[in-house]
Amino acid sequence: MKYKIHRLEIKMNEDQVKLEQFLNNLKGEVVSIIPNVKPTFLWMGATARVDFLFIVEKVQ
Repeated sequence: MKYKIHRLEIKMNEDQVKLEQFLNNLKGEVVSIIPNVKPTFLWMGATARVDFLFIVEKVQ
């Protein structure tokens, strides 16, 4: 089996269509989607946000 790793820069609140188009254009099977969660500190407290996704594709 061969795998390909894709990195997709994304803003979770705005890029749903971008993610959907990317996934529909893949040739192989999606094995996993791994979010990169980054801690963010705001004046009201700490939170987290997703900067990018790693998408693991199984290629034939």
